[in-house]
Amino acid sequence: MTAPRVEATDLAEALPDPATAPDVLYNPSLETLRELAAPDETTTEFGSPAYVSEQRSRSADCTANLVDDEFADADWAAIEDALEEAAGMDLVCLDRRVGRDPANAYVCRLYVPEEYARIALAWAKLLEPAEGEPDFRTLQLPDWDEREGRRRRIRVLPEAGLTFVLGSDYTGEAKKSFLRLFMYRAKQAGGLGLHAGSKRVRVERDGQLETVGQAFLGLSATGKSTLTGHGCWLEDPEGAEMLQDDVCALLPDGRVVGSEGAGLYIKTDGLDEDEQPQLYRAATHESAVFENVTVYGDGTVDFHDTELTRNGRAVIQRAYLESAPEDIDLEELDQVFFITRNPLMPPVARLSPEQAAVAFMLGESIQTSAGDPDAAGESIRVVGTNPFIIGPPGEEGNRFYELLAENDVEAFVINTGHVGPAKADVGVRESVSILVAAACGDIEWTADDVLGLEVPENVPGTNVQVFYPPDHYEDYEAALADLRAERREYLAQFDALDDRIADAVY
Repeated sequence: MTAPRVEATDLAEALPDPATAPDVLYNPSLETLRELAAPDETTTEFGSPAYVSEQRSRSADCTANLVDDEFADADWAAIEDALEEAAGMDLVCLDRRVGRDPANAYVCRLYVPEEYARIALAWAKLLEPAEGEPDFRTLQLPDWDEREGRRRRIRVLPEAGLTFVLGSDYTGEAKKSFLRLFMYRAKQAGGLGLHAGSKRVRVERDGQLETVGQAFLGLSATGKSTLTGHGCWLEDPEGAEMLQDDVCALLPDGRVVGSEGAGLYIKTDGLDEDEQPQLYRAATHESAVFENVTVYGDGTVDFHDTELTRNGRAVIQRAYLESAPEDIDLEELDQVFFITRNPLMPPVARLSPEQAAVAFMLGESIQTSAGDPDAAGESIRVVGTNPFIIGPPGEEGNRFYELLAENDVEAFVINTGHVGPAKADVGVRESVSILVAAACGDIEWTADDVLGLEVPENVPGTNVQVFYPPDHYEDYEAALADLRAERREYLAQFDALDDRIADAVY
């Protein structure tokens, strides 16, 4: 790999010192940020601000990191030019904290031009204020690619904790620039960063009130936020608490520590008060910040209009989400669910540790507008359902397998889409019933020779038998055989992957 032509320490020192630089507005209040962003705001019927960005999804094809990729001379030149330009700009600089666990918390510093204060406002509401020298720094210059000959680049220097977002005004790039590094640090410490939501479920089990820790791995817009934030219709003393919505770290001792302590960055398309009551109430509170959501001239918000994008977003506050407790860390992980939208899969199946590692490596789902709007609806595989992995993906799968086996974690694959070509939809009610039944230990499992998985004979509260995949295909076994062949071929590319995982394809 080509050695950096500029020392990372020099790059960090080249960023303006917010304490002394005259053109840097350092840690302004949320009110000040909203005032700065006023020219771009449409005020909603709820009194909250709404903004429209030019880039409306992550620029994955423009992203590279110095661990897995070589930086060309043009990349280094772009970084140097960006630093030089930033030195003469009116900037907003914010310090926030990712994580609360003392050994897994980091001070994050974001720089954005003052005219893009809306990015800083939304990002600031996701994380809690921080003090001290920054561990991670991001410089985001949205107008970078407006000059002739330039192209959009997101360049990450993981060891230095530096990210340069050049040419995108999407808030998600600022958010993920820090969470990506949070996950990388977790792996370096013997754990594993997860693109996952986490929750704590209290249920009566064998006459006793028990707490079950659950985590949900899924690509954006596949139901991760819905399942993580759902109250599960449980009544006191039972209940469900949402700890984290997006990124966590699974530690060697089985704990799952969170990253975002203040807010959630949720997808709003089709947000429904009946199906997602808690998310809806938080999104319609005046404290929310909307990005690329349809807002009419009179302030009316339309969550079902996708003319702007199918990746409409809202930053909502944990304080207004009824299922969100004060803490963000899970004391013990008991169950992990892989969210898929593969129509060949049943609504739920239980996995062995080896099969769970297969599910992790496959990361099987349907492409959504959050990742690539042009490919939305197409089948996709993303290791760990995590587009932000730094380092060899096979090593991630091995680490995941070890952590699950060492901590005796149950694993499931859950289909939140539909079954069969005729699209027998698996709704929120079915999925939530499955989560509760799994937590209670009320599912009767049986080994299915056709699927090669343990599937439920029954689930209290839902008729899972109507979703049995072989009943929805003319020749299910042939379709499944083709799928298994594809899966084996896909896993074969990961040289570092443990053979026990590669041999467990289901």
